[in-house]
Amino acid sequence: MAGVIRRASPDDAGVLCALAERTFVETFGHLYPPQDLADYLATAYPPELQRSQLQSGDYAAWLLEVGGEPVGFAFAGPCGLPHADVRPGDGELKRLYVLRGHQGGGWGGALFAQAEQWLLEGGPRTLWIGVWSENFGAQRFYARHSFDTVGEYAFPVGRTRDREFILRRPARGA
Repeated sequence: MAGVIRRASPDDAGVLCALAERTFVETFGHLYPPQDLADYLATAYPPELQRSQLQSGDYAAWLLEVGGEPVGFAFAGPCGLPHADVRPGDGELKRLYVLRGHQGGGWGGALFAQAEQWLLEGGPRTLWIGVWSENFGAQRFYARHSFDTVGEYAFPVGRTRDREFILRRPARGA
């Protein structure tokens, strides 16, 4: 079935948050004690925050829809990762999720390309990504796009702390 990627609007905030929660649980939910997962999900994806971010113009999101149903998305904006080299103006791919049943068809790459193009609209800039230390497929994907591991931090999911890698790609042609 054919899919369509479209730029999300502030009106899509609820859809983005529901999809973020669904893809997070599908991908990572088995890793956490039920209470830690519930505590994380209770605060991780507030639609009001998503709406205000998209309204600000500093953030952007893209929805992948197949048969009119949202099955993936990318979300990008200013870098908020805890690394000493992050500078104002640096961009971050904050989320890139595709539901399991729609993975492997190039949709992740297509969503990444949309986010990357938007992040670089103003010219060359350093890009950042946080990725779970055990997500080897994502690490290989980002390495193919010239991202290198430059640090790590503890990502909280309830009381659980995941080891998260910080990836960076220096500005090209600056």
